[in-house]
Amino acid sequence: MSSEQPAASNENEERIRRFLAIASHDLQSPLRHIAMYAEILLDDLADRLDGDQLKSLQTILHKAETAQRLTKALMGFASSAPQVTATEIDLDGLVREIWVDMASEVAASGATLQHDSLPTIISDAAIVRIALTNVIANALAYRSASPPVVTIEAEQDSADVTIRISDNGPGIDPTHQDKIFDAFWKRPQDGRTAGPGLGLTAAREMLRALGGGIRLERSDAGGSRFAIRLPSPRT
Repeated sequence: MSSEQPAASNENEERIRRFLAIASHDLQSPLRHIAMYAEILLDDLADRLDGDQLKSLQTILHKAETAQRLTKALMGFASSAPQVTATEIDLDGLVREIWVDMASEVAASGATLQHDSLPTIISDAAIVRIALTNVIANALAYRSASPPVVTIEAEQDSADVTIRISDNGPGIDPTHQDKIFDAFWKRPQDGRTAGPGLGLTAAREMLRALGGGIRLERSDAGGSRFAIRLPSPRT
């Protein structure tokens, strides 16, 4: 059995890489064109648009450029040669930006976000965004009857920063807790369509490229808490 398990793990990792490589490659061209045309429209029409129209067009350009950065990060991971770019990240701003990106899910679920002042760190912004987005998205998707409450905290020492994301959901069945990071495994959920089962897997693998990681710290009837660890000096 011990020889079969590593083989199965390697096969799953290869499937993930193929999936991410194909998806990321196919997204690059449409995203590039969306960003290009948004930029053209801003150049040509900026002085003729009202405030809301201008903001909408700027948002389209910003989202397209963000998606381009994310797909490039995924392509690097898929090629087994992730390109890590360390930059200064304002976690407060990043968390708020992710929350705004999820406006439709937030509105549909009545979710609220709680966090104190979060530190500024040095890490790869695209990878940190992917990890946070996937954990927060799961908190909104796997919810109880009460509106979701997502709480984010962070602590930093001389070398590492640990970001903790907690929710008030129904918790993860103990029999499933060792599977949540497995590729293509989908958590059972009544009445809702499950995703592809790659979010936490991709987050884990990309965080490993940074020398960090993600783990489930606790999960019970009161909710779940994930911890993302990033090696990062103080700024």
